[in-house]
Amino acid sequence: MHIQVLGCHGADQLVRGTAGLVRQESCGFLIDGSVLLDAGTIGTRLTLAEQRRIRFVLLSHLHFDHIKSLPTLVDNLAEEFDEPVIVAATEPVLQGLKDHVFNDKVYPNFFELPNRKRPILQAQVLEPGKPVTVGLLEIIPIVVNHTVPTVGYVVKGGGAALLYSGDTYQTEEIWSLGRTIPDLKAAFIESSFPNALADLAKQTKHLTPSLLAEEWRKLRNDQVPVYAYHLKPPCKDQILRELRELQIPGLQVLEEDQRLTI
Repeated sequence: MHIQVLGCHGADQLVRGTAGLVRQESCGFLIDGSVLLDAGTIGTRLTLAEQRRIRFVLLSHLHFDHIKSLPTLVDNLAEEFDEPVIVAATEPVLQGLKDHVFNDKVYPNFFELPNRKRPILQAQVLEPGKPVTVGLLEIIPIVVNHTVPTVGYVVKGGGAALLYSGDTYQTEEIWSLGRTIPDLKAAFIESSFPNALADLAKQTKHLTPSLLAEEWRKLRNDQVPVYAYHLKPPCKDQILRELRELQIPGLQVLEEDQRLTI
């Protein structure tokens, strides 16, 4: 399984790095070139030819930073597309897209355009806990603990599995499932705020480094590489210091343009 990190932060921000300005962008992970996991960042990291290879978009929830590049992906594909892009998500997320985004007010309803028989976007309803085949991958959406209906995912393909926490506070079911997967090769776990903002993390239902460590222990497997993501850019330096202090074996922090093979 090949994973390209298009965006992995909890917001968008331009920061000055050692080699110049760096764009930190919202979450979007391209798997095997054709399956997009969350849609916070697409067109600023992919050529038009690469965008045309996207066949499935898996959404974890409806918050703007996880869906905001979906409308512009549609714009880029509108002139020439061979088949609809499947948007796979739970029913509340799909209904929210239709009610609040593709509603012919905020954006045209591309679930029915250019015509209902051949739209650019096609909805696929996911049921939490039920495995579904998406291209050559098997995915299992699992309900996690966020302020709106949200799922994390277990993604299986090529003899490997990825656990994607989604935006979440303390939760149980996804770690219980993760403990049963012998070929689990990576866990992407969010860490949005530093420990000093634990109250804000609780109110918005996100993790801090200390909470990440508590959730990681529920996997009961220190052989699985852990990748922290969804760091809020203004807090990133402090979050990084606190993550390093955890001394979790194999803990890394995802960055844009990173490519992983698991």
